[in-house]
Amino acid sequence: MKMVSARHFDLRREVEYGSPEQNEAVQNIVKAVKQEGDAALLRFTEQFDRTRLTADKLRVTKEELQGAYDQVETSFVEAIRAAAANIRSFHAKEKRNSWMDLQPDGSLLGQIIRPLKRVGVYVPGGKAAYPSSVLMNVIPAQVAGVPEIVMVTPPATGGKEGIDPYILVAAAEAGVHEIYRVGGAQAIAALAYGTESIKPVDKICGPGNIYVALAKREVYGVVDIDSIAGPSEIVVLADDTADPAYVAADLLSQAEHDEMASAILVTSSQRFAEECQAEVLRQLHLLPRREIAEKSIENYGAIIVVDSIDEGISVVNRLAPEHLEMMIAEPMAHVGKVENAGAIFLGTYSSEPVGDYFAGPNHIIPTNGTARFSSPVDVDDFIKKSSMIYYSKEALLQNGETIMELARREGLEGHARAIEIRLNKEGKAGN
Repeated sequence: MKMVSARHFDLRREVEYGSPEQNEAVQNIVKAVKQEGDAALLRFTEQFDRTRLTADKLRVTKEELQGAYDQVETSFVEAIRAAAANIRSFHAKEKRNSWMDLQPDGSLLGQIIRPLKRVGVYVPGGKAAYPSSVLMNVIPAQVAGVPEIVMVTPPATGGKEGIDPYILVAAAEAGVHEIYRVGGAQAIAALAYGTESIKPVDKICGPGNIYVALAKREVYGVVDIDSIAGPSEIVVLADDTADPAYVAADLLSQAEHDEMASAILVTSSQRFAEECQAEVLRQLHLLPRREIAEKSIENYGAIIVVDSIDEGISVVNRLAPEHLEMMIAEPMAHVGKVENAGAIFLGTYSSEPVGDYFAGPNHIIPTNGTARFSSPVDVDDFIKKSSMIYYSKEALLQNGETIMELARREGLEGHARAIEIRLNKEGKAGN
């Protein structure tokens, strides 16, 4: 890991909008699925996934779901159930209710909160097939009360054997029973527009490759989407009380995600910086995903030495990282100063994977500096709100002239007359 200046270092990188060829390909796929439905899904599945299906084979059967349990370890089932319970318990505390406020003049104002009706969850294949992300997408939607949750995943996430059984078990444990073996941009288009086999949804969540990301961007507005996520990030803020072996391991836990993942150490100790630098190199050679982590560390890893913890927190707030670990002597004394971070891990034993898998908070967190203005996935992502206004006669008679004044200042006479006709009827219109 290289030593860099705090003044010039920035986690943010240019947003990936894809090449013109990639954008054109996605637009053509989305258009074809919109127009042809299942026929286009089957054609693209054969073309891109090299899997020939018929329409009646798109949906995963109950027997396949049940059979997946025979292909995974009992210890995995127990682990996924324990994690799901923690995630559900955490998100249950986020749920809020509709409310109404009765005014002295008899008016009633309020907000009606309802869950979305149908949500689609995309689960990628290949090296990014993560059962834990199934839980993190599905459970907040369930807690919000979404009645229909549908999952799509490429037909060979588990290789030639078909869909990864760990993904299927995670989906079943989370309570998802409507699953389709379709991936890529064509799956996103199917969720947005619907086909003969797949009903359209209101929102699409879940990570994917560049074609999935571009497809989500293409259909946004027809449906809602969660975000266009960037590579994983971790910043560790440490002083000389931290253990360099722990910090190095946590930095590498993110570096192994992706060649473009970012792992940054911010420390107030030059000695600790040098010790951690050496420890990262030592542990890197022992990592099974060494090649991936090595490229991440080389291109997007850095060590920033600062004069004090307060200066380090200023650097953190500028970076606005996805994950922040505070491996300092008194993290609780400083956490209130952190303004921009997706998830904050406090103390020696709050290693980032605790949050990735088990603690309960969601691991789908804003990346690329967007923690400045956005938040981790939660129950609010799966609800919609309606304002409610019951205006009494007394209130309209009292405030009608004011409303008309505002309307006419905007040149909207029709708005003003909609109020005036009521005031005239009650004999209360002004001059």
